Amino acid sequence: MNPLDAPADATPALAAVQRAIDAHASRPGALLPLLHAVQDEIGHIPPEGVPRIAQALNLSRAEVHGVISYYHHFHAQPTGRHVLQVCRAESCQSRGSEALWAHACATLGCSDHAHTSADGAWTLEPVYCLGLCAQSPAVQVDDRVHARVTVARLDRLVRTVNDRDAEHGLATSPTTAPEVQA
Repeated sequence: MNPLDAPADATPALAAVQRAIDAHASRPGALLPLLHAVQDEIGHIPPEGVPRIAQALNLSRAEVHGVISYYHHFHAQPTGRHVLQVCRAESCQSRGSEALWAHACATLGCSDHAHTSADGAWTLEPVYCLGLCAQSPAVQVDDRVHARVTVARLDRLVRTVNDRDAEHGLATSPTTAPEVQA
């Protein structure tokens, strides 16, 4: 079935895409604001929405997909409730980000190939510059960046987020970060 044949409100995701198209398509340079609107509303850009976005903006699907895949802010699949991004660029690597990555994988129950924890609480993503090279290694938890992160500090960040979730009645990962001695 052609993705464009489905009604605009066939799924909640397509309805969100259509609302963003309606709000932004007539603006010059509409692609980024439109993608941000969809991402902000449902947490990802659904692949079935790409043809609609391309058609509405008179772009190719490849152009839309290229923008989605280029910017680490955009996700093509749903993410966990929280997103932990670990910078793996050269400056951060030289200051220990590979150890942070390995620890985050083990702590959150993720791997290099399965980046979302089984309970859906966390998504772990590599990024290749958070703009804090002079203060590396850096991570971003949801929308907040943190510099000079150690394994112990990473554990505290994860624990703080999990504790906040627990206070709001949200299940926290059974792989909650263990206490690490600094």
